[in-house]
Amino acid sequence: MGSINFIGGEKGGVGKSVTSRLLAQYFIDHGRAFTGFDTDRSHGSFTRFYDGYASPVAVDSFEGLDSIVNGFEDSPDQSVVVDLAAQTLAPLAGWIEASSLFDVFAELGVAVNFWHVADDGKDASDLLGHLVGTFGERPNYIVVRNEGRGSDFGLLQASPGYARAAALGARTITLPRLHDASMRKIDAQNTSFWKAVNDKASPHALGLLERQRVKTWLAAVYGQFDTLVL
Repeated sequence: MGSINFIGGEKGGVGKSVTSRLLAQYFIDHGRAFTGFDTDRSHGSFTRFYDGYASPVAVDSFEGLDSIVNGFEDSPDQSVVVDLAAQTLAPLAGWIEASSLFDVFAELGVAVNFWHVADDGKDASDLLGHLVGTFGERPNYIVVRNEGRGSDFGLLQASPGYARAAALGARTITLPRLHDASMRKIDAQNTSFWKAVNDKASPHALGLLERQRVKTWLAAVYGQFDTLVL
C-alpha cells in the first residue's frame, strides 16, 4: 500500500526536517520507492540533504500541492514524504478540503499519514489538538516525541489533543537524541545519514566512534519506524 506522509508540527525548530530526512533514509535503506517534497522556502534542508530525492514545492499554491500527489494515479503503491514548514496547516487544509483528498486516496488505497513532531513545550500539545480538530478521523496520526528537542513529554501526553488523537488510533513513537556534535557536523556538510555512516575518506568525515553512534542512532530510529504501517 502506498502512503503520503505529511511531516508537520506547525511549530518551528521541533525537528520536522530531521524526521523527514530520517524517513527518507529509512525508505532508501529498505528499498522503498518514494518521492520527497520540501515546503520550507527559508531553509529547504530536506532538499539540501536529499538532493535527487526531494524537490521544493509551494504550499500556498494548489498547482504546487497537486504535484505532490499526481504520481499516485499511475503508481498508487509509491510513498511520498512532505516536509511541512511551520504554519502551513491552514493552506494545506484548504487544499485537502477543496480537492476531497481523503476520498480520492481512499479509492486508490493510499494511506494519508500526518506526523506531528513535538518538543516538550505546551505549544506542541496545543498544536496537536488543532491538527486533530482540523482533520478528525480521516487521516492516520503519528505523534513523534523528539528527544533532540526535549526530555519530559508529560505536558504532551496529558493534553486533550493527545487524548483525542489516541482515541482516533494515533501511534506514538520516540525519536532518540543524537549526540549534538555529531548532528552539527552532519548538518554543516549537508550530507545524508547514509554518507555520515559510510564516509571514511573525505576531509570532513566523521570519526570511527562518531560513525558508530550515528549507526546506532539510525537503528534505534528504524526500530521505531518499524512499529508503524508505512
